[in-house]
Amino acid sequence: MPDRDILDLEHFLPYRLSVLSNRISQDIARLYADRFGLGITEWRVLAVLGRHSEVSAREVAERTAMDKVAVSRAIASLQAAGRIERDTHGHDRRRSCLRLSPAGRAIYDEVAPLALAYQRRLLEGLAEDERAALDRLLTRMMELELATRPA
Repeated sequence: MPDRDILDLEHFLPYRLSVLSNRISQDIARLYADRFGLGITEWRVLAVLGRHSEVSAREVAERTAMDKVAVSRAIASLQAAGRIERDTHGHDRRRSCLRLSPAGRAIYDEVAPLALAYQRRLLEGLAEDERAALDRLLTRMMELELATRPA
């Protein structure tokens, strides 16, 4: 039998990043799931709109790298619950813009500090130079991933 490459999943970077991301996302979800009935995708939509007002659904999907269908469902749910509002963009009636409603802003204003505190707790075990290195490496890996993505 010919030699073949063996994928050691526990040391495979995409797998490790995915597992870590899922664990962190699930931990953070506890901050808003029970209290506000939000799922991870819905919170991410609110978080994007809390940071970037007046964006399209397409822009939300791009900023979060989430599936467009999942984003669309989250937007519909948030809009039905009165947490986001949708308007047309200026003179371009084909493009709609999303923004937080007052109820959505109140949720964002309550959850964002909790999420930031979670991040601080997560990073406090790292030295300052390790945190800076982690930030640089993640930024660089995102740049490399974008550069190597098929057109």
